[in-house]
Amino acid sequence: MSHIAIRADRVGKSYILGHNTAAADGNNSLREALTNGVRNFTRKTRDTFAGRPVVQGGKVEEFWALKDVSFEIRQGDRVGLIGRNGAGKSTLLKLLSRISEPTTGSISITGRVASLLEVGTGFHPELTGRENVFLNGAILGMSKAEIAKKFDEIVDFAGVERFLDTPVKRYSSGMYVRLAFAVAAHLEPEILIVDEVLAVGDAQFQKKCMGKMESVGREGRTVILVSHSMPSITSLCDRAILLEGGQAVLDGTPSEAVLRYYNNDSSTPGTVSFTANHIGDQSVRLISANVFDRKGTPSVEI
Repeated sequence: MSHIAIRADRVGKSYILGHNTAAADGNNSLREALTNGVRNFTRKTRDTFAGRPVVQGGKVEEFWALKDVSFEIRQGDRVGLIGRNGAGKSTLLKLLSRISEPTTGSISITGRVASLLEVGTGFHPELTGRENVFLNGAILGMSKAEIAKKFDEIVDFAGVERFLDTPVKRYSSGMYVRLAFAVAAHLEPEILIVDEVLAVGDAQFQKKCMGKMESVGREGRTVILVSHSMPSITSLCDRAILLEGGQAVLDGTPSEAVLRYYNNDSSTPGTVSFTANHIGDQSVRLISANVFDRKGTPSVEI
């Protein structure tokens, strides 16, 4: 039986949001203004001494980006995290990557984690691509000898040989992504966490990334992928977790999660049916297809 790589137990993450009530209500009396000023000064002073972030604004609100999320991910699993914008996917990835700590619950991780959450994660803009490969590898816990062993393979995958000794601040966003992903994927982490940043790359590079993540999964390493591309989720992952409003509402096969994701959006089709036949060992010819709305009425015929 494979070992548990990640265990999340009733994880929650809250943020304190500040609102400027003075701008919203211009009818406050002088007494109310003074009272609110003293109250806000007291709150900010208390937060400062308690080591909490100081939130600006006359009124504060607690917002739960994640609430009571629990799951287990085994070594070698390829898990997709899906959900609409604001569902809590990026917050969860930051907790798994140890960028921030949960407000409630706990997360236990076994193995070295490599995260690619945004363009140029862990890169220093003034250093060259070559220097950033060694810097980023060291951040991921690799020795200089281990990085040097993989260096040529990283550079070849990223396709930035010509600009290797150029400061990365002059790189395009696509070049940033190619080099950052190459470092994260080739330095053999036990757990690879990848956010939607791969959408920045071109189609050829995205195909290379998907192939690399498939090989990482076959080697027994764990992959967590966040994407709004449902074909990527269904083709790459063997499991998917659907987040809605900061809660995990489904943990099952990619097809189950994708269907639930679409069915909760009235602008998406309810079902799709198609007919095809084989024209080779790995090719098919599409004969016809029908798209039905959520009421079962055909809306498109191909």
